Amino acid sequence: MITMEELLAAIKKRIEFYNEVDAPLSSRAVTTSQLLDSSNQILAENITSPFNVPRQNVSAMDGYALAKGSNLGKDQTIEIVGESQAGSPYANSGSDDSESSLQAGQGVRIFTGAVVPDSCDTVVMQENTNFAAIRDSIDKSQPYAIVLSQTAEVDDNIRKQGEEIESGEVVLQRGKRLNPTDISLLANLGIDKVAVFAPLIVGVLATGDELVAVGQPLDSLAQIYNSNTPTLKTLLSSLPITIRDYGIIADNLQQTTAAVTKAMQECDVLISTAGVSVGDYDFLTTVIEQLGQINHYKVAMKPGKPFVFGELFADNHSAVDKPVLYFGLPGNPLSTVVGALQFVIPALWQMSGADLQQQPMPLTLKATLVNEVRKSAGRKDFQRGLLSQDATGNYQVQCFTSQQSHRIKQLSLANCFVVLDIDSGNVAAGNVVNVQPFSWLYG
Repeated sequence: MITMEELLAAIKKRIEFYNEVDAPLSSRAVTTSQLLDSSNQILAENITSPFNVPRQNVSAMDGYALAKGSNLGKDQTIEIVGESQAGSPYANSGSDDSESSLQAGQGVRIFTGAVVPDSCDTVVMQENTNFAAIRDSIDKSQPYAIVLSQTAEVDDNIRKQGEEIESGEVVLQRGKRLNPTDISLLANLGIDKVAVFAPLIVGVLATGDELVAVGQPLDSLAQIYNSNTPTLKTLLSSLPITIRDYGIIADNLQQTTAAVTKAMQECDVLISTAGVSVGDYDFLTTVIEQLGQINHYKVAMKPGKPFVFGELFADNHSAVDKPVLYFGLPGNPLSTVVGALQFVIPALWQMSGADLQQQPMPLTLKATLVNEVRKSAGRKDFQRGLLSQDATGNYQVQCFTSQQSHRIKQLSLANCFVVLDIDSGNVAAGNVVNVQPFSWLYG
């Protein structure tokens, strides 16, 4: 039985080979995405800036731009001969060459984000002048004088042209998973569309004679609703993938073979729930071995021990030109959630072309345990808990008393997993433990 860390490393290594050899990123299909639709998409090419940022020297403050050579000492008087506003730079209406009129000892009123005239090299913020005392008497249509209340320095309060971004600079690299701050950057550069990797096609299917699709009636007490497929789709909803739902497959070898064969012809990845254990009616592992191979089976974690990572081979059907990676999750709803969060989602980000820094892993915090937790050594344990902060802001977590993996209401009430190491036994209250908050509650 492989450890979680070993399985994660094995999946990562296999996908690295997939992205380099089986379906190289260099030849992966690319599509154009509109800016507002590009969040969580993976860039397929570098983005370069079309211009400098700032495009010109601009003021970082409301105040006064002083001409080069001006005396910048305290109590120095400066003649103000004009104004520069954001979007409306200073211009001298009495001269064809507006800059020639700004001499040492002169300046212009300037506002945050406004262009600094070429003949100016310093901006003094208005708080460092006598502006407050004279503001009500100023006639801005005529020159007026200000007095510096503090000594200024050349280049003060000026954002220099290109100091943040130079024209032609790579601002986002291929493999970047676009987020809202990237959208802000691109919008500031006037970029309204980007080249992204075409979405992976991910097939999902559920197995079990007892399953009924949500929305359909339950005809007998032996039936239950298929909650795993809606859960899985929701967990994967933020990824740059296209999901194909192959429905509920009966516990039948021929039907299972047909469903998997169809999925491997149409998908890049196949994810199943249930049917991967060792029961008499669990046929998925048999089918995967017939159409491909199981790379790893059983992982030392609880819940979710019968987790399958495998692949379906290209040479088993002429329509398949590359391996289809396979993830088999147990049928228990909690196991589906744990397996998807720990293994499937990171793998899909990597397959989608996200570079190493853009492949998210679950956030882990340290918290003090409020109550005793019971555990047997031998598997890494994911227990449902309630994470909170005490009056001093320190994290604390309380585990639910009962941790049976079938308790779906309990999963809904929880806001985190308490993660207990593989060698850990019972843990007493007061100990510090690792906690993975549910991302959907801490956005």
